[in-house]
Amino acid sequence: MMKQILALILILGLSPLISHAQSNGIYIKMGEARTKKSLTAFPPLQYSGSPSTASRNQGVGIEIFNTITNDLSVSSYFQFINQSAFLEDTAKTGLMPAPGLPNGFKFQSWSSIGADFLIRAGYSVVGNEVTLETYTYHVPRAALVLGKKYKGPVSSARRIAHTFSNDVLKALTGEEGPFLSRVVVSSDRAGGQGKEIFVMDWDGANSEQVSRHRSIAISPAWSPDGKKIAYTSYVKRVGAKFRNADMLLLDLTTGKRSLISYRQGINSGASFSPDGRNIYLTISQGTSPDIYKMTLDGTLVGKITNGPSGALNVEPNVSNSGQLAFSSDRAGRPMIYTANADGSGLKRITFAGVFNSSPSWSPDGKKIAFAGQSDNNFDIFVMNADGTGMIRLTSAKKPNGKMASNEDPSFSPDGRFVMYTSNRTGKNQIYISTVDGTEERRVTNDNYNYFKPKWSRNID
Repeated sequence: MMKQILALILILGLSPLISHAQSNGIYIKMGEARTKKSLTAFPPLQYSGSPSTASRNQGVGIEIFNTITNDLSVSSYFQFINQSAFLEDTAKTGLMPAPGLPNGFKFQSWSSIGADFLIRAGYSVVGNEVTLETYTYHVPRAALVLGKKYKGPVSSARRIAHTFSNDVLKALTGEEGPFLSRVVVSSDRAGGQGKEIFVMDWDGANSEQVSRHRSIAISPAWSPDGKKIAYTSYVKRVGAKFRNADMLLLDLTTGKRSLISYRQGINSGASFSPDGRNIYLTISQGTSPDIYKMTLDGTLVGKITNGPSGALNVEPNVSNSGQLAFSSDRAGRPMIYTANADGSGLKRITFAGVFNSSPSWSPDGKKIAFAGQSDNNFDIFVMNADGTGMIRLTSAKKPNGKMASNEDPSFSPDGRFVMYTSNRTGKNQIYISTVDGTEERRVTNDNYNYFKPKWSRNID
């Protein structure tokens, strides 16, 4: 549907101008941005529509500009040059360079202030449609890297901005950004004592409540195509005396909601198989919790873990290649284990700390993030899939000086970031960190609590 309403049109005649300054076409090498960010000039967007509508549509341009600025700042590859340092009046110079454009800008004006990249963009609004015209230049070579025009409903302005940000990263690094992804999370923002499931953009905008059980809804998970969400809710069924932790499946396209696992006890911790046809989850059935594989209609395919007696096997997470990671206390304390999709090849990969939980695979299957408790608080750690090379991503204090807890990690679709929750402000808010822990940013900024966020793939 979004593909139909959002047209991405390459400006005619610009493709031959794309610079191949390097043989592989890459301007920013992955990993190098940690030590040296690219100085980037991004002047305010020019309005190219009717002057009489400029003030009315100013908010659209500001929203697009701010969204792009935030996206590229979060990417950790760019450092924006303060507009006060600009040598040209960008409101009076064109989006393309002179002498080709009579009132075009001069590359010398931007190289003089040390700019590596220059982004010039303009927009117009006609009726209910916004058009964004963009040019991204590599200043040292006076070369156009990316020229694109984007069109869509005014309501899709933020999505257009995210799309452009993804395209910039793709053009400069060879890898697409995560800015068209979304997050599903459990939160108390619906009010009362309950928790409901919400879906939002990766940056916390456009939050939408998708469950209304007036109960406790937790542990959501995305299907690989981003069209379905599995989650657990304590729903009181007709005739039952108590609420049970049942698993539901929500189809976001149709709005259909199905009760897919309602065995007595725990039905929780959903993780979809790579093909989206099965769900791995923890089921207790009145005994010790074990991990099972289940079809989307609730039919059990197989029991993946089998004790040992009294052991907890919980929080399954399936990699894109079908490998399984989970938490188990079979050796005494809860630790992280990996296994093949059928439960074979079991391997314990963490041995330190008091309590290790919530494993999450990176998209390439090379790393696992998890929450580890050492004293009275949890922190986020990332390690290689075999348990080696462990690093700590988080360490924060609450206002009272006590250490905060950071939990529930989830990788971004490009593998560059880890999202998690932290109670450092007194509320459980969402944060992200680069996978090496060098940069951290707060995503939500309100007075609600969020639990177990899951980052989707980029959604078309």
